[in-house]
Amino acid sequence: MICNVGGFEKPIRIVGGLLLIGVGAFGGLSGVGMGVALTLGVVFLATGVIGYCPLTSLLGINTCHSTSGGKK
Repeated sequence: MICNVGGFEKPIRIVGGLLLIGVGAFGGLSGVGMGVALTLGVVFLATGVIGYCPLTSLLGINTCHSTSGGKK
């Protein structure tokens, strides 16, 4: 899989995902708000851990500057 999430963006996505999951689980939000927070949290966490985001790939954005030619 091609890496397109890296550098400073990767830890931001991981921390942001964990925070959104925490807010969704324990924030006392309504059903829709909780679902949105949990969904976004899981997506941010997964893309941060995996190092690939389909949306940034579609937009042509690549913050992963690895020496292995962009392969993970």
